[in-house]
Amino acid sequence: MTRRLAVAVALVGLAIAAYLTVVHYAGGTPVCAIAHGCATVQKSSYAELAGVPVALLGLLGYVAILASLAGDGERARTITAGLCFAGFGFSAWLTWVEVGELHAICVWCVGSALCMTALAGLSAARLA
Repeated sequence: MTRRLAVAVALVGLAIAAYLTVVHYAGGTPVCAIAHGCATVQKSSYAELAGVPVALLGLLGYVAILASLAGDGERARTITAGLCFAGFGFSAWLTWVEVGELHAICVWCVGSALCMTALAGLSAARLA
């Protein structure tokens, strides 16, 4: 049950990251409920890490999490937890950047951060 829920959450995160990746490469602005918040975040210097779009890193992260969820042994659960905790930490840092440095909130980024938070919790529960 926990694994199925984790797969569902990871698929939501994957969809968010895929949307933001497409918008990035299309050079567009994400649809945003908060005036200019998403555009501010997506166009900032923090939107790339070593030349790689953060959205693409998220997409690859969610793919890796989904791949790790295919297994159910102790090793697979440990790998899943490691990926989810790393994603959670990165999301926490990005959220701090949004609030503390950019003074802007991207609802898509918040959605992805919530997915990573849920995945971290679910993966921890699978380890217990």
